[in-house]
Amino acid sequence: MAKTKGPFSTVVALAVWITGVLVSLAVGFGMIGENGVPTLAIQYIPDVVTIVAGWIVVILTLVSVILAIIDKLR
Repeated sequence: MAKTKGPFSTVVALAVWITGVLVSLAVGFGMIGENGVPTLAIQYIPDVVTIVAGWIVVILTLVSVILAIIDKLR
């Protein structure tokens, strides 16, 4: 017999999803930094590469949030 998803597991899944989004945005914006200097620098990788990777993380996170919302509305 298959288990049904209860309200508690739905709330936990939502909390985990929101936490993942916030952590991804924090890391992405940390890699972008301010004034061209990343707050979260990665050793042996040029700052330009770190900043570009940070923007990629932020953009893909926002796209995934939008797609998840669209998927729930369907």
